[in-house]
Parts: sequence; structure tokens; C-alpha cells
Amino acid sequence: MNWLTDAHIHLSDNEFSIDLDHILTTMNKMNLRACCVSVDYKSSMSTLELSQRSSLVLPFIGIHPQNATVDLNDMVELIMNNSKRISGIGEIGLDKTYVSDDTGFAQQVAVFQKMLSLAEKLGKPVSIHSRKTLDEIFQMLPSYSLKGVLLHWFAGNKKQLQKAMELGCYVSYGPATVYSHDKQVLLSLTDIDKILLETDGPVRYSRCFGLKIAQITFLPSVLFSAAHVLCKTYDDLLLIIENNVNSYLCV
Repeated sequence: MNWLTDAHIHLSDNEFSIDLDHILTTMNKMNLRACCVSVDYKSSMSTLELSQRSSLVLPFIGIHPQNATVDLNDMVELIMNNSKRISGIGEIGLDKTYVSDDTGFAQQVAVFQKMLSLAEKLGKPVSIHSRKTLDEIFQMLPSYSLKGVLLHWFAGNKKQLQKAMELGCYVSYGPATVYSHDKQVLLSLTDIDKILLETDGPVRYSRCFGLKIAQITFLPSVLFSAAHVLCKTYDDLLLIIENNVNSYLCV
């Protein structure tokens, strides 16, 4: 039986804490797995603890660009001490909306580079936040030999998508794909072996999702919509996505 994997969700976020038992039970019944990403040291610890509760939680730990001012030492130590337990490093990346000057962005770059270096050293995939910084990230990626690179919630243009494909990156599409024509166009232009699906919960989505917190149970709807866009059956695309996830995770 095939597994459908959420390539990027924050299950260790406090928004999910009350419902975690129900979520984990539902994941098991629906054959869902989760690449559970983190944003700082505290959430990374929570992610590691959550992964001990269920093998369906694939732990990613790292520092989000919003938190790039933290001391790196503790985070580096946590990653190294848990290198055999973690599935990947993330959520890491760049985002100029969180800084007010070049100094702040330089700090983001330094943290991002350190996270990429660790991923290279440990042979771990990365989950990258790239809002409005795709071009800068494209310039940096060739300097590293990385096992799997995901540009989560891909929001670039067609030219940037082509560059991502040339670099061998995976890109993920979420619940907005159900109703967004722009996302559907990008999806149709993506190499089929580089497509992953995500929810990025607990982000809220509009339209048919009514601004509800994104749950991992949204994922089959994303797959159904993606299959329609790509002129595939649900089952055929499910198998393709599962193979893509395994390649991304290097398993």
C-alpha cells in the first residue's frame, strides 16, 4: 500500500498540540506520513520528541530565517547529536521580509550556509524557505553537494521554476493548488519527478478551506487536484509522489 507524505508541515507547532493524538491516529488510518519541520531549537526538540511517538513523523530540525539571530552553537550540537535520528534539516532559508537592513540579511545568509554545510556533511535533505529570495538561493546551492533539496511552497515565476529544475531541486505544492490557477500552471510546468506535496500546517488557506488551519488530512485533496492538472489518475500520481519522496529523502 502506498503512503502519501506531507513534505512540509509543522506538527510540533502549539496549534496542533491539543489534537496530536487524533492526528497521529488519523495518519495511521489514512496512510499519511509527515516531514515535520522545525523553526528553532525549542521546536526542534519538540519535533524530535514527536518522532518518538510515531514512526510516521519524519523529523526535520533547523533554524527558520525569522530566527537567524539565535546562537548557532546549541542548534549545531543538537543536529550533530541526533544525526542518526533526523530525516533532514529544515525549515531553513532566506527571507528579506524578516530583516530591515543588509546586516540582518547577512546574518540570515550565515545561518543558512551553516545549515547547508551540516546537511552536506551528514548527507541529509533540506527543506528550504525561499520567499522572494530564490535568485540568491540559486546562486548558493551549487557550492554544496546536497542529497535532496526542497524549495517548499514554491512561489517563483516560470523562469525561476526552470532554474530550480536545472539545479535538480524538488518543489512542493500545497492546498492553494486546489483553487489557484497560477499554482496549477506552475505545477503543470514542473518535471513530474520533482513534484512533492505539502500543507505547511498550521498555515490557514482561504476559498474552499474557509481559512481553517491546514491539517495533514487536506493532503488527499491536494493530490486529487494535482492529478487533474497533470492528467493522471489519483493512484498513478500517488505512486509517482511516493517515489519522489523516497528519492528526496534518500531512502
